[in-house]
Amino acid sequence: MSELPDIVDNTAEHRFEINLAGETAFAEYQLVQGGIILPHTVVPEAFEGKGVGSRLARHAIAYARDRGLKIIPLCPFMASYIQRHPEAHDLVHPTYRERLGLPPA
Repeated sequence: MSELPDIVDNTAEHRFEINLAGETAFAEYQLVQGGIILPHTVVPEAFEGKGVGSRLARHAIAYARDRGLKIIPLCPFMASYIQRHPEAHDLVHPTYRERLGLPPA
């Protein structure tokens, strides 16, 4: 998928969204004191394996970095993405670093 639509921050639903052919891929979030919890990500089956989830993950990471927030990745997809991307390791909340196999901050 070469050209994905822009990601929308749906603040009413607390999720980052990409609308694709009448379906919505999204990453839920919850803002907490100094952090962002990423509890759940959904990518419609028709769009799996096309970089949609990764795009949502990159957006969530950039959102956290821009706002000085630490990430609490409860969603297995988000946790796995962050594990594979060292450039995001500094954003993982100290209480979740060990769960991801990261050294203490």
